[in-house]
Amino acid sequence: MMLIYPEINPVAIQIGSIQIYWYALMYLSAFAFAWGLGRYRAWQSYRGWSDKQVDDLIFFAAIGVIVGGRVGYVLFYNTSALWQDPLSLIRVWQGGMSFHGGLLGVITALGIFTYWQRKNFWDVADFIAPLAPLGLGLGRIGNFINGELWGRVSDVPWAMIFPHVDEWPRHPSMLYEAILEGLILFVVIWWFSAKLKPRAAVTGLFLLTYGVLRFAVEFVREPDRHLGFLWSWVTMGQLLSIPMIIGGIGLMIWAYQRESSCNNI
Repeated sequence: MMLIYPEINPVAIQIGSIQIYWYALMYLSAFAFAWGLGRYRAWQSYRGWSDKQVDDLIFFAAIGVIVGGRVGYVLFYNTSALWQDPLSLIRVWQGGMSFHGGLLGVITALGIFTYWQRKNFWDVADFIAPLAPLGLGLGRIGNFINGELWGRVSDVPWAMIFPHVDEWPRHPSMLYEAILEGLILFVVIWWFSAKLKPRAAVTGLFLLTYGVLRFAVEFVREPDRHLGFLWSWVTMGQLLSIPMIIGGIGLMIWAYQRESSCNNI
């Protein structure tokens, strides 16, 4: 028995001409989760964070996610749309957000925040990294509701037909990503950061783990049709994940070597 994608109305709430999309609600929920988890971590006195600082951090990060995610999507995946319809850059409710663009946006936002608060950048990055995965998972649920980012044709028992795409059973790759990038990444990073680690180690593990998981899931995710494969089997998502993997490994090596050298002084 083949699974059929349930056509879901992307509009969650409509009041007159005002429409609130599920995709937007997923993002709002993601920020709410991050805020709640951040407040919880701030209550652990040894972390040196006030509730007000957490509130400001989540606000800066949210701006970075939205602006960077949308700009990244257009620049990495849909550059032609920018020239045809410049306003597409702000239509986030229609879907089309890039994680890698959002990451660059958050890095920029954290840089501004750390300068303003006179904090160490890696301390801030290590604090916020465990707050992100659940939001990433919710974003993938939003992709599923929108019926986008479907997987490649497959004969696995849970393959799903997406009628708006074609009649072939496909991997529900957005659900794979919700589990991998959301739940599993959250458990790994939250557990790793439960006790104090060398500065930048938590950030390094986040980059490494996300990069590996995203690189792996790209093998069953259908490449964007207007891009296809960049070289042989390599997709844009894999290409953008390689610097994360390398950077994550480098950060963890640097973090633990730095701690070791400091302990030997």
